[in-house]
Amino acid sequence: MALALKDRQQHNYGDYLQWPEDMRYELIDGDAYLMSPAPDLPHQDVAGEIYFQARQALQGKPCRAFIAPVDVRLPKRNEADELIDSVVQPDVLVVCDSDKLDRRGVRGAPDWIVEVLSPSTASHDHINKRDLYQRAGVREYWLVHPVDRILTVYRLHNGEYGKPELYPLEGETRVGILPEIVIAWDELVARLPNDY
Repeated sequence: MALALKDRQQHNYGDYLQWPEDMRYELIDGDAYLMSPAPDLPHQDVAGEIYFQARQALQGKPCRAFIAPVDVRLPKRNEADELIDSVVQPDVLVVCDSDKLDRRGVRGAPDWIVEVLSPSTASHDHINKRDLYQRAGVREYWLVHPVDRILTVYRLHNGEYGKPELYPLEGETRVGILPEIVIAWDELVARLPNDY
């Protein structure tokens, strides 16, 4: 996914809407990143299980869980949709403000975002997306490292993430800003291939 478009032009959501549907991109500050082909099965299993557990925990509550691909537009100010230069597709996200939801996806910062790392996207998710999510005001950002069996958690305090918290992918982990969501890891991790 870390392959920037060769033209080096600055792009916005208006451009993004014109691109072929069979190729997925993300925009970060106007730079277009071509997303790699469909993630591997273990990646999808991890993302799907986190989404499933979050969705069950939020049943009957105002917050809603979503799984990729969902366009999340992150305006810098109050610019029109077509002028937004950051559009991402997090693996799992939760939005508690229904005013941020529309036909096209989400406009504004989700409350909680989860990215499941793969070798080709790890640095992009750790650096570019972390900075973007912090600026946009994502209250809690999780990076799940299935290979290393580690969870990295960033929580927003006074507009900054600060030092992350690290947890093993074992037992249960509660979402700090949404305590009704508790992710159970053991059964999921047991399904992951040993060489993953």
